[in-house]
Amino acid sequence: MQGLIDEVPRHVLRIQMRLFACCERLRVSTDDEALHDLRIALRQLRSLLRPLSSTAVCEALQQRAAELGRLTGPLRDLEVLLGYLQQQGLDSAAQSRQPLLQQGYLQLLDSAPLAQLLSALDDWPQQWRQAASNGQLSDLHKRIRQRLHKDRKRLAQALLDPAHDRHRLRLLVKRLRYAAEAYPQLADLSGRMRMQLKQAQSALGDWHDHWQWLQRAEAEVDLQSCVPAWRAAMQNAEQQADRALQILSAGFVRTSS
Repeated sequence: MQGLIDEVPRHVLRIQMRLFACCERLRVSTDDEALHDLRIALRQLRSLLRPLSSTAVCEALQQRAAELGRLTGPLRDLEVLLGYLQQQGLDSAAQSRQPLLQQGYLQLLDSAPLAQLLSALDDWPQQWRQAASNGQLSDLHKRIRQRLHKDRKRLAQALLDPAHDRHRLRLLVKRLRYAAEAYPQLADLSGRMRMQLKQAQSALGDWHDHWQWLQRAEAEVDLQSCVPAWRAAMQNAEQQADRALQILSAGFVRTSS
């Protein structure tokens, strides 16, 4: 138990340092992966804290991270779209969106959610130590195992639903996969099952990208030329996702009841 009490804040500190570095990379525009890496760090933080959200000291920080994650999501979607347009040689459409992306970076760096999360991270280690001294962190292993089991059961139930919602399945797959990465010794997932989760997430992510691009095309006229290719790609991604989910379901549902 004491090992986990010591390791969680060390892990949070490593993530905090990555967040600081990503913010500086965004500020000076050193590369195109800064926002992506910032969102990965946020994902790792949320995955680490979510199984502990029954503890007040973790719930508040997890909510701060979730708020920033929601803020950065649309900006990342724009970034991915712009990269696609550049790859396809659609320079006019890409260039017209570049100022909006740069403005989004600046707004993110000056945003209240980012400032609040960084401030909360500064205060959190002392709050964690206080919670530990007050006996609020007892049975951490049990809490984490219970949360992971709950996540597995939710995904198993969703996989059995013939009218499954791909958006919800994508969220459930991501949630379980990332929690298993945060707590590999407690997740009780085989290497094969983790690979199947990754494959399902990738296929669902490809489908989601094309789905949301088609939504944008309804309002953004200069994207209309992409619609036929996006529709075909989305249909293919749907088929890939369904196959990946069938493979996942075959071995997953039996072990998650």
